[in-house]
Amino acid sequence: MDAAAIASDIPSRALMRVAAANAATIIAGRCAALGRLASGVVVYTGAGNNGGDGWAVARSLAVVGLRVSVREIVAAATPDAIAERDAFHACCAITDDDGFAGGIIVDAMLGTGSTGEPRAPIADAVRAVNALHDRGAFVVALDVPTGLDATSGVGKCSVRADLTINFGTCKRGVLVERGSCGDLVVLDIGLASENAQLPLLIDAEYVRANIPDIPATAHKGSRGKLAIVAGGPGMGGAAILAAEGALRSGVGLVKVVTDERNVTSVHARLPEALTGLLPDAAGAIVGWADAVLIGPGLGHDAQARALVREVLQAWRGPIVVDADALNVFDGDIVALASLLSGRPALITPHPAELGRLAGRGVEDVLANRFDIGMDIARTLSATVLLKGTPTVITNPDGARYVVARGTPVLATGGSGDALGGMIATLLAQRSAPVQAAACAAWVHGRAAELTPGVRGFALSDVLDRLGDAWCLDDIAAPIYPVLAALPSVS
Repeated sequence: MDAAAIASDIPSRALMRVAAANAATIIAGRCAALGRLASGVVVYTGAGNNGGDGWAVARSLAVVGLRVSVREIVAAATPDAIAERDAFHACCAITDDDGFAGGIIVDAMLGTGSTGEPRAPIADAVRAVNALHDRGAFVVALDVPTGLDATSGVGKCSVRADLTINFGTCKRGVLVERGSCGDLVVLDIGLASENAQLPLLIDAEYVRANIPDIPATAHKGSRGKLAIVAGGPGMGGAAILAAEGALRSGVGLVKVVTDERNVTSVHARLPEALTGLLPDAAGAIVGWADAVLIGPGLGHDAQARALVREVLQAWRGPIVVDADALNVFDGDIVALASLLSGRPALITPHPAELGRLAGRGVEDVLANRFDIGMDIARTLSATVLLKGTPTVITNPDGARYVVARGTPVLATGGSGDALGGMIATLLAQRSAPVQAAACAAWVHGRAAELTPGVRGFALSDVLDRLGDAWCLDDIAAPIYPVLAALPSVS
């Protein structure tokens, strides 16, 4: 995209100036709110265009009266970086940075073109910045924290930032390694994206536009009837969590089709739910349900596989296939494809489940998380939601969506079951699979963010916050030049 903009006669240095001016605005505004501007700014620069961004940000901050110091860790080497360094020296004086440890540090040493671990003197500077961060400095990374691979998120020696400012697009690596990036802001710098074939980062505006409306005249039938086939012996909790996720997402009626030993527990926890028994799963669904979720806690023995096959053959409407309903097709994606074809369908694997289904290792799945769903979605003629950090959703037509909301409070058993119930609710309310997946995953993540911590909190606390998470009235659209913003997860 950057190269295309330059080829269309936009000077590369003009893009750098726009990026710097917009970044300086965000830095000044954010740090003014924190009361840090009086302590001054130290900018660490490297040799390439990321260093040029740093020099341009330093100039933008200095000309509005802030105390600015630049530490040129490696001498500017690209034409744009040299030009921005000279422009800074032509109008600004470098101030003494003694005592700036409690102020603001801008990391502009290595950017998106960097690969591998940084070497001295950059590595030494990374350690120095992290030491200042530990002493209270507020660290801002331009595009990516130095040492963090922009594609993979790998970085053993990388800057720990409080705020990362992405230029033009959200970099994949910062979505994978959110803990090193702090708050994330994506800024427009004038790059055209219409033909870039990039995944779409889901935000509140997308969710607001794609959640099915529940009118004032709604009744329990019009809000959708969802059947959940889940919970083998000793696994009733999976069925209960899926049903609770559905009920807290606006479904009108939910029927939990489960092992008979779980029925009492379901009624005790969820008096709103209807129940059915696994041996008659197909009969409990066909002619009643608007959508089906199948899989949580079913087990993956021959009996479970036979049950899943029976349901998929009998029920030809919208379906979410999760957990053990995927595990029973380990290494046999063709068999699953033949059963899913011809209806709105969605699978919701975590990386290990997707790896087993496709015959690929977990590390392979993780390394290719943004792209691996494309072939699988086409093979299955179904939408693929790959759970993780971030969640990546792929449609059979090749369209991809990324959901980067949530915190580690979701890294607990049952979280995926609740998400499955949320997605299936939207399917029952006539959402397309990809929209149901994107909206439910975003709200699921937001509910986690509304949970004030990780230790001391359980999945039930996240479910308790779903009501607030589904309410989007208080979320304002980003103000230009901000394209997207994500809160820190650390």
